[in-house]
Amino acid sequence: MAARGHVQDHNDRRLRPIYDYLDNGNNKMAIQQADKLLKKHKDLHCAKVLKAIGLQRTGKQDEAFSLAQEVATLEPTDDNSLQALTILYREMHRPELVTKLYEAAVKKVPLSEEYHSHLFMAYARVGEYKKMQQAGMALYKIVPKNPYYFWSVMSLVMQAISEQDEKLSQTMFLPLAERMVEKMVKEEKIEAEAEVQLYFMILERLGKCVEALDVIRGPLGEKLTSELQSRENKCMMLYQRLQRWPECNALAHKLLLKNPDDWHFYPAYFDSLFYLMDQSWSPQEEGEHCSEGAVHYTVAEVVSFVEERIKGEDNKESHPLRGPYLARLELMHRLRERGLPEANELGDPFELMVQFFGKFGDKPCCITDLKIYLHLLPQEQHVQFINQLSEGFELRERGEEGLFAFPEDTKALQRHLCVCQLSRALGLHHSLDADGKLNLIAELKAHYHHGLKFAGKNALKTELQHSDMYCLMAAHVYVDLWKETGDENMLWQGFGLLQEGLSHSPSNAQFKLLLLLLYCQVGAFEPVVDLYSSLDAKHVQHDTIGYLLTRYAESLGQFAAASQSCNFSLRFFHSNQKDTSEYIIQAYKYGAFEKIPEFIALRNRLNQSLHFAQVRTERMLLDLFLEADIVLSLEESVKAMSLSAEEDDIPWDTIRDNRDLTVFTSWNPKDRELTEEHRRLSLQEESIWLRVRSLTLRLLASMATQGHSAPQQNSETVNENGIGNKTSILGSLLSQLNQTLHAAARIAEEHTHYPFLGPPATRLAPALSSGSCQCQAAALQLSVHLQELETAGLDESTELQTQICNGFKSLAVQLQEMLNKCKGDVMEMKDGRLKMSPSLLENLVFFVETVCVVLWMASYCAKVLRPLKSSLQKKKKKKKDTNTALPAVACGYQDLVGSLQDLLTQALEHIKGQETGMMALKLASLNLAGCTQEEESFSKAAMDKVHSSYLRSLQEVGDLLKKRAETLKNLKI
Repeated sequence: MAARGHVQDHNDRRLRPIYDYLDNGNNKMAIQQADKLLKKHKDLHCAKVLKAIGLQRTGKQDEAFSLAQEVATLEPTDDNSLQALTILYREMHRPELVTKLYEAAVKKVPLSEEYHSHLFMAYARVGEYKKMQQAGMALYKIVPKNPYYFWSVMSLVMQAISEQDEKLSQTMFLPLAERMVEKMVKEEKIEAEAEVQLYFMILERLGKCVEALDVIRGPLGEKLTSELQSRENKCMMLYQRLQRWPECNALAHKLLLKNPDDWHFYPAYFDSLFYLMDQSWSPQEEGEHCSEGAVHYTVAEVVSFVEERIKGEDNKESHPLRGPYLARLELMHRLRERGLPEANELGDPFELMVQFFGKFGDKPCCITDLKIYLHLLPQEQHVQFINQLSEGFELRERGEEGLFAFPEDTKALQRHLCVCQLSRALGLHHSLDADGKLNLIAELKAHYHHGLKFAGKNALKTELQHSDMYCLMAAHVYVDLWKETGDENMLWQGFGLLQEGLSHSPSNAQFKLLLLLLYCQVGAFEPVVDLYSSLDAKHVQHDTIGYLLTRYAESLGQFAAASQSCNFSLRFFHSNQKDTSEYIIQAYKYGAFEKIPEFIALRNRLNQSLHFAQVRTERMLLDLFLEADIVLSLEESVKAMSLSAEEDDIPWDTIRDNRDLTVFTSWNPKDRELTEEHRRLSLQEESIWLRVRSLTLRLLASMATQGHSAPQQNSETVNENGIGNKTSILGSLLSQLNQTLHAAARIAEEHTHYPFLGPPATRLAPALSSGSCQCQAAALQLSVHLQELETAGLDESTELQTQICNGFKSLAVQLQEMLNKCKGDVMEMKDGRLKMSPSLLENLVFFVETVCVVLWMASYCAKVLRPLKSSLQKKKKKKKDTNTALPAVACGYQDLVGSLQDLLTQALEHIKGQETGMMALKLASLNLAGCTQEEESFSKAAMDKVHSSYLRSLQEVGDLLKKRAETLKNLKI
């Protein structure tokens, strides 16, 4: 053994330089160093694997894989080789190969604790739960440590969770896991909190709530110490599941006595009261009410309890707790819902809210606390309520012009800000006329500028200014005016104000989000990319707010940025798979068993994400529009994407809408807020648009592979017309697309309007109104007829040729109509104002996408017609037929190509004209009434960004059309 250890040390020293080169990213030197070492020591397997890692990282995957397999087939047992192979397989995204490595190592060294644990973790990476269970028990037999035993138990639980058959989970896996834990309990071998948590999880999943309750309240429950009130929370949950409302009430009551600010227990306290009332529950005459103590089973007792908590806070000299005061409002809300007269015993909501504001109005949370209870106030009291709150503090400082009074400290500022926010939440801002709104904006801006002095100019970039919310609210009022009056000046002033806000608070996410939304609304995507990246979205936020970026990128003609933003999102989704496996392994190592199902749920949630499916589909379509038949042929592009027409990899039945639709701060009244109906309609619209795009993508894949497969030998795969399976797939997909377009048209006709700060509408309605979807479907339908023509030949297909020719003419007409809808100025100066028409830009993008699809169909048509035409000419030569007339379909095809050339020329001239017109615009001459010079400079900067973005969009669309015009020249038969 000593000799072996000596050799190992020598090898480690030899390998050290290669490890260093790999760690420093110098892969070429690592490969050279490995080659040198292998010349001297051919049997040094680890050097081979390290060379393979270097090759993998320089893009030579095949070479790296074959080198790794040379070592793997020798079934190495030295730690260096095994670890290096593990790293390589992980980088290759082949974790299943790691399991084979350690299976072989365990067979050769059956008593190695290290290799057994590595094998267990390798199974964990690929989710082989049954093998994990066996590996865990094998490890426990070698080294009888509790964690290994419970690894095996947890693997049984994971089999139960992943099992499709619920009955099997409940009758086999979970009972077996329960028995395994009970064995340890009987033998008094339970040592750690994690083991108790796992026992609780098993009992809970088996629905054995009574047994779980006994565990929590028994000696094992004493081990639950890592979380505050862990036992109490679990007891409360079990009481609610068992509908043991007396215990639920008594426990909540007890816990609220200890901490009257713990909001977690107030809803349970109130819920249990109403359940007890519904059941007409009353305690026994003797003894305790229940095992948890006294039960409050009447409204009078609960009212009295809440009032006592409030008295306790009223008597405090400083720092009263908000919980009891909010509990009183919550109880009043619930009593009113039930129409119970005791609601009046709690007092007048008007007075209670004024009192709450008096105590907590200087805290930023006051608005969110009170907003949910504003419905308790009748409408006629709204103005009076705001006036009453305004009397609760003084604005002592006067501005230079003496128009407004300002708060002298941050506490007064916060109270005034809260009153403004409540005014908006009550709808008082929305009820003002245009002049009233302009006066309100002037006041809010004055308060914003005055409030900047409190944080000072020396504030860190990451700090927010105390008065930022005034700025945001003023921007919201500008948006209201723009939407109501259509006055673009209001929009530009809103832009300017938000840009000014960002100059003082560069980290304010709400400013960035609203700017991002406004830029997208006016059709300018260029400034959005920097805004989004400055938000520094983390991890799951790429799924929850990524839609704000990806919805507009391609539709506004910024193809390069669209590609970048799709990659941004996809990188997160793809790394999620790998990352989740690592989280699960760490959870096993540290015994955090209750977290493992959560990690699995997170992985499933992200895999089933609507946003993930959308980004993946749009990314592939974008790649085809930008590259197919320009860089590679359509067929090669489809192959490179591993795109299959037959397979639909979108989980339609389990798709999840993970978008955060409340990411924008809003103080709108309830009638202007996002509703559940809005959410439902938005998901329906998003899903149907995704289905249209997904079917279009699969149809393109099907068209690309048509005529490139071997002739169908098997009679079962040939239908009655003798047309192969490819055509039947194409026909089936076309049928699905047409059905989807019918459903889409019905949705578009409903003209659903979402709140401005709600979900953005999809591209569905503009795609249908521009004619893009219909024209693409018609082009794809023609590819089916062309397949039929290829099978029938030119001699027997006069009727079919006429049908195809009519289809060609129809396509040319449809494309001309689409181009006509792009005509008009995307940006112009009118009456001294800058006007934008982002819909023209969107129509132009639809035109480009549709041209691409028609060109691919035309390219496929050329492939079909060339051999048919040459065989026809050969026949004529044999028969010495002097008739040189082309077949009807070939003439129709040539007309189509001519029409397409004409259309592309028109489109390019239109784009050039737009660019020339926009370059001639003199934005500096614009006058924004009612702005200071500084405010105007911020607004003009926003105009410049929009102007630059429009030019970039026109340039990118024009470049793509030029490339398509080049490919069109090659479409000859």
